[in-house]
Amino acid sequence: MNYPDWLTKSVANRSQGFLLEGFVPGAGLKDARLVILGEAPGRKEIASLVPFSGAAGVELDKNLALAGLQREQIYITSAVRSRPYRIQQGINRKTGVAETKYPNRTPTKKEVLAHAPITDYELQTIQPEIIIPLGNIGLQRLLGPKHSITQDHGQIITSPVLELNADQDGYQWGNHVYTLVPMFHPAAIFYNRKLAPLIEQDWTNLGEFLHTKS
Repeated sequence: MNYPDWLTKSVANRSQGFLLEGFVPGAGLKDARLVILGEAPGRKEIASLVPFSGAAGVELDKNLALAGLQREQIYITSAVRSRPYRIQQGINRKTGVAETKYPNRTPTKKEVLAHAPITDYELQTIQPEIIIPLGNIGLQRLLGPKHSITQDHGQIITSPVLELNADQDGYQWGNHVYTLVPMFHPAAIFYNRKLAPLIEQDWTNLGEFLHTKS
């Protein structure tokens, strides 16, 4: 998606002082029925400028297929559009030389808030029928900190979502009501293989739900 200059400048200003790099725009249909809201881009996404182009993207494509979906049919974005990283000092085991690394990390609540104007703009522009938040970052951006993916995964939730307030320093409930179906983040499978049956069932159920709504 092409964003207005005022929007990208606003988010850039709001992001000053955070350890963030690059910017990956959302991708997909501008009138999509379904929007995927992820966490933040990683190193591969920053290089390719394609959301979910790394290992988690391979898993996402598998999950979409379980629901009878393809990327071309949806819109994919994330709660933070730049890569959150941390600075890690260490010694290279092979060379013994001191080195600095910049690995990915989970975005902070302040970073999610800094990027809130873009999420709001995308949802207001696309006006999807269904939103799929992936993991706690996306879920809590839309429904607040009382929600968790462990509790809500695969559930069909009808609700307005949080949007930036008038003072632009917090959230308020919007007026539009969406259907939300929270899902585990695709990368969760890398850390807990036991989640595989739950993830497969959730996406299969989503496909059945979409079929009844078509």
